[in-house]
Amino acid sequence: GIIGYVGQREALPIIEEGLKRLQYRGYDSVGVVVMGKKDVHVVKTKGGLENWQKKLGQEKMEGTTALGHNRWATHGAPSESNAHPQWDCQKEIFVVHNGIIENYAVLKEKLIKKGHKFISETDTEVIAHLIEEFFKQKKVSLEEAVQQALKLLEGTYGLAVIAKSDPQKIVVARNSSPVLIGLGEGENFVASDASAIIAHTKKVIYLEDGEIAVLTPKDSQIFDRNNHLLTKATQFIDWDIEQAERGGYPHFMLKEIFEQPQTLANSFQGRLILEDGSAKLGGLEDAADRLGQIKKLIIIACGTSYFAGLVGKYMIEEEASLSVEVVYGSEFRYHPPIMDRQTAVLAISQSGETADTLAGLREAKRQGGLTLGIINVVGSTIAREVDAGLYNHIGPEIGVASTKAFTSQLVILSLLALFLGRQRGLSLLAGQELAREIQKLPLLAEDILKEAAVIKKIAENHQQAENALYLGRKFNYPIALEGALKLKEISYLHAEGYPAGEMKHGPIALIDKNFPTVAICLKDSVYPKMLSNLEEIKSRSGPIIALASQGDEEIKRLAEEVIYLPRTLEMLSPILTVIPLQLLAYYLGVARGNDVDKPRNLAKSVVVE
Repeated sequence: GIIGYVGQREALPIIEEGLKRLQYRGYDSVGVVVMGKKDVHVVKTKGGLENWQKKLGQEKMEGTTALGHNRWATHGAPSESNAHPQWDCQKEIFVVHNGIIENYAVLKEKLIKKGHKFISETDTEVIAHLIEEFFKQKKVSLEEAVQQALKLLEGTYGLAVIAKSDPQKIVVARNSSPVLIGLGEGENFVASDASAIIAHTKKVIYLEDGEIAVLTPKDSQIFDRNNHLLTKATQFIDWDIEQAERGGYPHFMLKEIFEQPQTLANSFQGRLILEDGSAKLGGLEDAADRLGQIKKLIIIACGTSYFAGLVGKYMIEEEASLSVEVVYGSEFRYHPPIMDRQTAVLAISQSGETADTLAGLREAKRQGGLTLGIINVVGSTIAREVDAGLYNHIGPEIGVASTKAFTSQLVILSLLALFLGRQRGLSLLAGQELAREIQKLPLLAEDILKEAAVIKKIAENHQQAENALYLGRKFNYPIALEGALKLKEISYLHAEGYPAGEMKHGPIALIDKNFPTVAICLKDSVYPKMLSNLEEIKSRSGPIIALASQGDEEIKRLAEEVIYLPRTLEMLSPILTVIPLQLLAYYLGVARGNDVDKPRNLAKSVVVE
């Protein structure tokens, strides 16, 4: 996470506040540099912001230009020397950087031969020394030196640079790693995420790849890679800082789980047309005619969003009779499916900055496919680059492990299935029924959240377990995968999601009295098959936690613990079944003493490949 300030105020409080809001992006080391009137102040430390604050102690870092950085390690282990900012030989140039410089080793070797001394293991330090090479030339400005250095870099970067000899200036650059400019009166900001600066300004400009910004207290100028001055539109952030606060909850994750009745409603608000049994998707209007002609939809995504895509495949194929393929973003660009004008590619990403998904999207555009997006962050890179798309409209998601964004993605995929279905022959009555059931989801989610105490007790009963198996079928097979992922992320337990019918082809060998199974066993089209699978586990003394439909007494014969869920259409059930699995992971993580908002080794927005 990057935060920078240049203006008239003392910079340190602004930087410190911004770093606090960016903790979910990276937290294995922290560093701050402040330009004072006579000197440069730098404090760096391994660990999170609390460690940094302890190290700062009573030391004063006075000055009106500063950069701060929360790091998520790529090159070099978390340590004080590897924390950002990184600097050059003379401690003249200071750089904070998100991304990966792929040719850093070659550049570093060349710089060492020229006499440069390196003190870190990072790829970022190369940037500072490269800028030094050009900046020490006479009559070269800081921005010119940065531009020359960038020409030699291969890889991704969102970076900010300051220089001791030009203390009222920040130079910012972007290539495939998000960075934005915040505009103030007599002051300007740079950040990798709007949440870092929204307390001070809601007016922002998002940089595109290849662009460089030069910030001073009075001005902000943006140039393209050919040094042409650009005129870019200012965007306005439409959410408040309160939306990024915990609101009395002990963790952001729990707050965001409990926000889901509202965020589900926000996701379909103004988009459902009950009387027509259809969906009005304004973000797709320009592409509606072409969507009506496509013969194949490819969904690309990573992590939790990938599992949303798997559910979306079932939804769209069932309602619209359209062939859907789901591909990991990290695999798509290296073995892309064959595409033509009748193929659409849908990118799903909470942040809109996921590097692998973005790379896949660009490959799809290169091949001429229609590109679509489901994105939460307004103005993000994927949102800007797709031909058409839909926003989640759920406010910022702070917890690293996605919860409310996932269920919102599922709602929007159900709207897309309805929209495409009505284009392709879905009946009015079927469309009306689906629209009515989507509208009921917020109330049904509220009913589930009322069972939080029951789920907490179940979690505490299993806090000594070291493994878990998650089973589901059809629409809820991807939810078994997502439930297992949440448990891994938050509790650090080993968990495996599996289609229940495949259990006997291997995983059943693991089952014993100490190996619990979480089974999604609703009264739907695959209910009898799920019961048969649970019989196999029961006969091997495996403890079973079942998610069951309200009124199902038969399930108690097989499951020691049951979480009852309200009924909905089978197609929409994943939106509800995942909520207790989110709570189960949360309460297990808390019981095991983990930092559930910032799980180890994970970052909220994965902006490197």
